[in-house]
Amino acid sequence: MSDNTPVAAPAPAFAGGTILGYPRIGRNRELKKALESFWKGTTTEADLEATAKELRAFTRGQMAGLGLAKDDSSIPSNFSFYDHVLDASVTFGAIPTRFKGLRAADGSVDLAGYSTIARGEGAHAPLEMTKWFDSNYHYLVPEIGPETVFALSSTRWVDEFVEAKDAGYLTRPVITGPLTYLHLAKPSDDAPHDFAPIERLDDLVAVYVELLGAFKAAGAEWVQIDEPVLVADIDAPHADLLSQAEHVYAALAAVEARPQILLAAPMGGLEDALPVIAASGVEGVALDLVRGTLPTDVDLAGLTVVAGVVDGHNIWRTDLDKALVKARAVAELGGAVTVGTSTSLFHVPHTLKGEEHLGAELLSWLAFADEKVAEVVTLATALREGDDAVADSLAEARAALADRAAHPGTNRADVRDRLAAVTPEDRDRTSYAVRAAAQEERFHLPELATTTIGSFPQTPEIRKARAAWAKGDLTDADYEQAMKDEIASVVELQEDLGLDVLVHGEAERNDMVQYFAELLDGFSVTKNGWVQSYGSRCTRPSILWGDVARPQPMTVRWATYAQSLSTKPVKGMLTGPVTILAWSFVRDDQPLAVTADQVGLALRDEVTDLEAAGIGIIQVDEPALRELLPLRRRDQAAYLEWSVGSFRLSTAGAKDDTQVHTHLCYSEFGEIIDAIDGLDADVTSIEAARSRMEVLPAIRSHGYERQIGPGVWDIHSPRIPSTQEMTELLTLAKESISGRQLWVNPDCGLKTRGYRETVASLENLVAATKAVR
Repeated sequence: MSDNTPVAAPAPAFAGGTILGYPRIGRNRELKKALESFWKGTTTEADLEATAKELRAFTRGQMAGLGLAKDDSSIPSNFSFYDHVLDASVTFGAIPTRFKGLRAADGSVDLAGYSTIARGEGAHAPLEMTKWFDSNYHYLVPEIGPETVFALSSTRWVDEFVEAKDAGYLTRPVITGPLTYLHLAKPSDDAPHDFAPIERLDDLVAVYVELLGAFKAAGAEWVQIDEPVLVADIDAPHADLLSQAEHVYAALAAVEARPQILLAAPMGGLEDALPVIAASGVEGVALDLVRGTLPTDVDLAGLTVVAGVVDGHNIWRTDLDKALVKARAVAELGGAVTVGTSTSLFHVPHTLKGEEHLGAELLSWLAFADEKVAEVVTLATALREGDDAVADSLAEARAALADRAAHPGTNRADVRDRLAAVTPEDRDRTSYAVRAAAQEERFHLPELATTTIGSFPQTPEIRKARAAWAKGDLTDADYEQAMKDEIASVVELQEDLGLDVLVHGEAERNDMVQYFAELLDGFSVTKNGWVQSYGSRCTRPSILWGDVARPQPMTVRWATYAQSLSTKPVKGMLTGPVTILAWSFVRDDQPLAVTADQVGLALRDEVTDLEAAGIGIIQVDEPALRELLPLRRRDQAAYLEWSVGSFRLSTAGAKDDTQVHTHLCYSEFGEIIDAIDGLDADVTSIEAARSRMEVLPAIRSHGYERQIGPGVWDIHSPRIPSTQEMTELLTLAKESISGRQLWVNPDCGLKTRGYRETVASLENLVAATKAVR
């Protein structure tokens, strides 16, 4: 088949192309603002519902305007007020016992109750939160036990389909699949110790059957069921997972009154699960052909196949020629092929409109959500009608890709020569025993030393000052003084609280990655490139497009000013190379390991300058270390080798009496405990409060020898944990970690919290420490 030959019949269900999902937060973060206003009590539930309805209507209109068909289920319906996994829990009635009072007589939960389950209230902790596969999105972990009563308890998914239908759109509802839902769940507090949530599979599938019937009755022709667990190696035996997939989808396919099913497998390749799905009786499958490989020996005849050749995870313009080759190769396997995205587009910003400050050249290399929809439509047109029908678009893409490859910033000789000169010795420090003795002599810290992770609340005053400075309404000198005033206030507060190791609070930093991106060569930043991280929390990933270098020191003047205000040690604060990569949109034209080492060398220079300025404790945060861990075990060792290596390249130049800290966020730490050990940081702080110290067995069994601070305060919830609660967590930690090893700290930075809860919680943290000491 030539590259210019239209794909032959059978025609796919979504002939004009489709996407697996669209950003949910609003291009101006309308949902974030509406949610937070609702939580504050300044607006009503009706106001929140009205904003959400407007967002859904805008999204449908936008998709149609970009070329997706209104009447063939090409437009997905994937809206969520907070989290799609929480939506599944509420829909299926899987509400933890501690929240049973939030349920109405019919089992439903209103938006206030929904928010309470997500955020916690009083003595009731929220659902645990962790990363969605290898992305920076956080989902709320279901809690399932034998006592969980599955029932169709919410009609919201169906109601939103009907809302679209009434507006003239036949959409495709998107729901989390039963295998993914249960394998990502944790046993409830009431479950026996040997219980696994997957044991409730048949009970849950019965509710899916009922839900499919409700969609059919409402007029839905297709429903998308997302099963990314099928592209990952998980704790369950692989053969069991395949058997479960065969069982579940044969059961769902056998339902007579149901829409057609598009099983989507984003985030990687289906591999040996593809034949199982193809034979199950479902009508469609969506393949991630960006991270996954092309199937070769499977018969896809009779299936609608969405070839996910447009990257939903990153923001680079698609190589349309290569994408078409992949899509046409899939067609050779017999399915009715159309073009789609590899994942939902909620991983990328809405649109390039408004980002003209990036310059025409860089803009031509990029594609955000709207631009990716346009690419999908272009590719689908080429499949149907041949390349000549979109010749101009193909030529424009080729020119942009050639321009990017030839740009001098993407291949700097000075950066590459320095990296080539790195030796294994550049990644090694002296032994920990030697360092620990030198640090003890220098700092004389008490047992159960207290600290925070780094950031303090970003107040409205800080944000106003930064905005005025950016507009030119505040001089450089006035802005610097405003930041110094805030730093002085934060240092004084920590002194008053009695913390042992202080931070400067990071008032000058808009974001822990963007701050560095604005000071390093090879990066650019957007003005409105917001991406949902969790709930109403949004981040603005920077764009790492070229070779990375540090023109000048980035943090030294702020750290030295803070240190001048106290006789206690103040930590210098840096963001590690892996986290800078994970929380940026990273160039895709060279191995990540190369880019990470470039960032590592820039940070190494900053560590040297901080030491020279007298800063004795330096924290290099790697909260995203687990996040980028490949989903297939065969790929994990290579990743951990280069990710750990880039961190060590950043820190191994430090002197023996310089105490190097690091911090890690929401992770299954047991999976990477060897890598955490390999970082060779003197002190590692980790998130542990929301999971109530679940990491401790892994630490204990590993025989971890350096110092560690498992968090005792979950900062992602607005609740103020009591002294007793923190004392209990700290006591648990002390049973597994000796007092000289153990630090006391919150789970994460305090940027998103308010000062009232921050001060009260830190007072309780110090009181708990004194009690356990």
